[in-house]
Amino acid sequence: MSDSSLGRLKINRLSGGEVFHEDGQSAGFEVLDFWRWSTSDLVMNTTRGILAEYIVARALGVSTDRAREEWGAFDLRTDDGLRIEVKSCGYVQSWAQEKLSTIQFVVPKRLGWDPDTNVMQTEARRHADVYVFALLAHKDKATIDPLNLSQWRFWALSTKDLDDRERSQYSITLNSLRSLAGDPVGFADLRATVEQVARRNEADV
Repeated sequence: MSDSSLGRLKINRLSGGEVFHEDGQSAGFEVLDFWRWSTSDLVMNTTRGILAEYIVARALGVSTDRAREEWGAFDLRTDDGLRIEVKSCGYVQSWAQEKLSTIQFVVPKRLGWDPDTNVMQTEARRHADVYVFALLAHKDKATIDPLNLSQWRFWALSTKDLDDRERSQYSITLNSLRSLAGDPVGFADLRATVEQVARRNEADV
């Protein structure tokens, strides 16, 4: 029998002003100090991926009033119930490069996990309805700015289209993505593009 006191932890969104302390005695630094230290490098792969999720959420009108869920089977859910998975790549990296990075999005099928029950599914699959591919497309290292939405390009592709691919089921190159999804769109047009892909997918079912 499971211990009810060990159920899923409720995560409240922080403001940044919360203080580190020793049993209520302030240690003199705040959560905002931690955020500045840990995630100021928005170009770094791991942070850029989370940033891409946030940007896509804002583009799609998905509420960000709750804290991000780290281990969900998919990244976002729209007000209409559409499940979204976000994948991110960039040409420019934080480290010294001999050349710009080759763009390839990793899109494997995977086991879903339920954080409420701690139960893992037994069959690997894609759990989202639509995949959004977010490319930090700027190529000049001196002026790279992930906060500049004009430096991002987006594609939307239905999970069905990914599942039906005859090529690799683990990853997709930029050329393959363009052949399936067409030209990229900017931040302002992403919501309409995702909705269009979802409607087309429903019509094909």
